[in-house]
Amino acid sequence: QVQLVESGGGLVQAGESLKLSCVASGSFRSIDAMAWYRQAPGKQRELVADITYGGHTNYVDSVKGRFTISRDNAKNTVYLQMNSLKPEDSAVYYCRGIVLIAGIRYYYWGQGTQVTVSS
Repeated sequence: QVQLVESGGGLVQAGESLKLSCVASGSFRSIDAMAWYRQAPGKQRELVADITYGGHTNYVDSVKGRFTISRDNAKNTVYLQMNSLKPEDSAVYYCRGIVLIAGIRYYYWGQGTQVTVSS
């Protein structure tokens, strides 16, 4: 019912920036909480940033001051601005959304977009 399509990943050098986008489409009124996760090879999936419908945000300590999550509810889109990228930021980044349907929470995930930071 809900599809999340991510874009913006790529290969950059340390210190550069990328901006990821995730657009939701399908049959729904709104998406409540949205988040970005990442997973590097051999590591567990990690919550990077989270944003509520009203705009309250949380970040994992390792990206505070460098990453900014934002959303445009009219466009059903969430963004992740990543500045001062480090090699340890390299991972597949996934977009997650939560949709309420008849009072039940449904979790949706994007396909993932690769971010590679070289030194």
